[in-house]
Amino acid sequence: MTIVADERWNRMPFESSCTLCLLVVIGTIAGAKEKPKAIEADVCVYGATPSGIVAAIAVKREGRSVVIVEPSRWVGGVLGAGLKPLQDCPSYAATGGLTKELLPTLGKDFPWWEPSEKNDAKTGGDRVYGPDSIREDFESLLKVHGIEVIREHRVATCDLRDATIVKASFDLAPFDDLGCPPAEATAENNLTVAAKVFLDASYDGDLMKRAGVSYRVGREAAAEFDEPNAGVQPPMLLTPIDPFVTPGDPSSGLLKWVLADHGNDGGAADGYTQAYNYRYYTTSDPKRQYPITPPADYSPEDYELVGRYVSYLVDTIDDPAKLRKSLIGIFPGWKNSGEWNYQRDTLFSMAPLGISYLYADGDYATKSRVWKAHQDYLRGLHHFMSTDPRVPKSYREEVAALGLDARFHHETKGWPHQLYVRVARRLNGPYTVTAHDVYNQTSVDDPIGLAQYGIDVYPVRRIWVRDGDQVKVGVEGKMFVGGSKGPTNVPYPISYRAITPRAEECGNLLVPVCFSATHLGYASARMEPVFMICGESAGIAACHAIDEGTSVQKIDMATYRQALEKAKQKLVWDPNVDHPVRPPRGSKPRSYSFESLLDQSDTNGDGVVSLDEWNAAKPDWSWLFVVTDSNNDGRLTGAEYLALQKFKTENADWQVLLRKQGSSSLESP
Repeated sequence: MTIVADERWNRMPFESSCTLCLLVVIGTIAGAKEKPKAIEADVCVYGATPSGIVAAIAVKREGRSVVIVEPSRWVGGVLGAGLKPLQDCPSYAATGGLTKELLPTLGKDFPWWEPSEKNDAKTGGDRVYGPDSIREDFESLLKVHGIEVIREHRVATCDLRDATIVKASFDLAPFDDLGCPPAEATAENNLTVAAKVFLDASYDGDLMKRAGVSYRVGREAAAEFDEPNAGVQPPMLLTPIDPFVTPGDPSSGLLKWVLADHGNDGGAADGYTQAYNYRYYTTSDPKRQYPITPPADYSPEDYELVGRYVSYLVDTIDDPAKLRKSLIGIFPGWKNSGEWNYQRDTLFSMAPLGISYLYADGDYATKSRVWKAHQDYLRGLHHFMSTDPRVPKSYREEVAALGLDARFHHETKGWPHQLYVRVARRLNGPYTVTAHDVYNQTSVDDPIGLAQYGIDVYPVRRIWVRDGDQVKVGVEGKMFVGGSKGPTNVPYPISYRAITPRAEECGNLLVPVCFSATHLGYASARMEPVFMICGESAGIAACHAIDEGTSVQKIDMATYRQALEKAKQKLVWDPNVDHPVRPPRGSKPRSYSFESLLDQSDTNGDGVVSLDEWNAAKPDWSWLFVVTDSNNDGRLTGAEYLALQKFKTENADWQVLLRKQGSSSLESP
C-alpha cells in the first residue's frame, strides 16, 4: 500500500536546503576518505534489538559465525530505551529458551544505588534498574559470546540471485546528539556483508523491504481476514471543541494535529497505523536533570487545539485532583513502571497522532523527519503546558519544573535513543497471525514459541466530526481487547511460516520482529518477549538451513522442532497441565512495594509521595494517606509505606482498625 504524505507535512520547516546541501557535500567528502569494509559471516543479523541479540547468541551456540549490523550507536532496542523486560509479559510460564532466562535478570547485573532521603546503613539508598543498566547487560552478553556489532550503519541495498540474498550493502549514517536518525547518510555503501542467511530483527523491516519480499502496512479491512475489529473504527473520546483556525469557520482551515476524516466506511482498510512515542523519564530535581527546551521553530499556534482542550477540562472538571490527573495525561503522560508512556484515555497526550503511517513505509529522509517530529512535539508541548495561561498556574509551574532525568541516556541529554515504533512494515508470509490466533481459534503445527497479550492498539488518528449540530474532535482506532492477559487468558503459538517469506521471493531471509501478521494480530503479538523468543528460534532455523544446504522454507521441521525443544523453547500450552507462574523471586517489583507506589504516584521524581500525588493516583483513599503519614509532614516515605503494608499483612480488618485508631497503629521500622 502506497501512502501519500499530507501536504501540510511537506511544508513543515526543517533544516534549510542550503544546510542540507552542505551536509551532503561534507558527508560525500568524508565518505570518499574511508575505504568500504567487506565482511563475511554465516549469518547476518540486522538490528541489535533484543530479538536480534538473542538470535545472534543462538547462532553462536550452534557453532556458526554471526555479525550484527545496527543502525544506531546503541544496543537493546526499546528495552534499552525505557521499556521494562517483564512489562508486557503477562504469563512468564509461556516463555522459554534464552528469553525465559533473561527476562527476570536483564539490567540487574549492573544496578547502582541512588542516595535516598534516608540513606542509612540498612538501605544504602534506592536500587535503580534503568535502561542504561539493561543496555550494559546486553553489551555484556555480546562480549561474552564474542559477537561483533557494527554500529551506525543502515541497510541500503540487497543483492539477490535466484531468490537468495548474496550480500547486503549498508550506509554509514550516525544518529544525532539527541538520538535521532539522520535524513542523509554520511558515507554510502560503506559496508558490505556477505552471508548465507540474513535475519531482519529491526523494528522497521528495512532489510526485508530491500530484499524485495511482500509486506503489509496499515490496517486490513475487517472482511479480509474476517476480523470484526479490523479496519476503520468509530471515533471515541468525542469532545465539543472547535478544530478550525477561526472558531466556527471551516473555510479558515484546520488547526494542527487534527485531520478531516478520510470518509472510509467502518471496517474498511486504510494506510494508517497506531501512535508511536518516547518512553522517557523526568524529574523536578534541578541537580539531576537535563532541561527540556522548545524546538527552534516553536509556535504556540501549533498547540492551539491543546489549549482549547485544556480550557474544556478546566470548565468541566471541578475536582482539583481529577483536573490535575487529566492535565498529567496531556503532559507528561501516563507513568508506566517509572517512565512516561502515552495516555490513551485522553484526547491529547505526549506524542503526535496521524503521522506514524508516514514512518511505517517511509524512506530514510521521511523516517528521520517523523522521528524528530515526535521529539519536537514533546519539547513544544512541555513549553506550551508551562506557559499557556489556559493551563492552571499551579500546573504550569509543576510542568516548568520538570526536565529529563539525567540518570538515564547521558549520551543523548536524557532523550531515549529509540522511538517506540509499535508497528511499521509486516511481512506477508505463508502464514499470517490474525485475531483468530489471539482468540485460540487456529491450529498451528509448526510453533516456534508462544505469545499472549491483548489486542493493544494506541490511537491512530485524531479527527473532527459533526454530531448533530455540534462539531467535536475525537480519536479513532484505539482498543485494548482482553487487557494485558488477552481475550482468553491462554497463550497462542506463533507459526514458523510467519517469520519466513514466500519461498519464491527469498530463500535465506528470516523476519522475527516484523513477522507476518494482520494489524490486529500484530497488535497482540508485538511484545518484546515474543520478539526475543522468535529471534532465538530464527537463529536456530538459520543454522539448520545452512547445515542442510537448503532454504529456510525447506528445513527438516522434525529436526528443527527437536532443536527448539532442546533449547527449552515453550511451544505448546496445555491448560490441563500448564499454569501461570511468577518470575523468579525478586525479579519483579511487588504490587504493593514502595517502588510500585512511586511508579504510580511520584510525578515529580523526588522519591516521596505528596498528598496531591497520592490523591491523583488513589482518589478514593485520601483518608489512608493521613493515617500513613505518621509525622504529618504531607509526604510519604518508604519507611512509612512499609509500616502500612506490614500492618495490613498482620490485620485482616486493617481498614476498620486504621479508621478507628489512626496513625498510632503504625510503627515505622
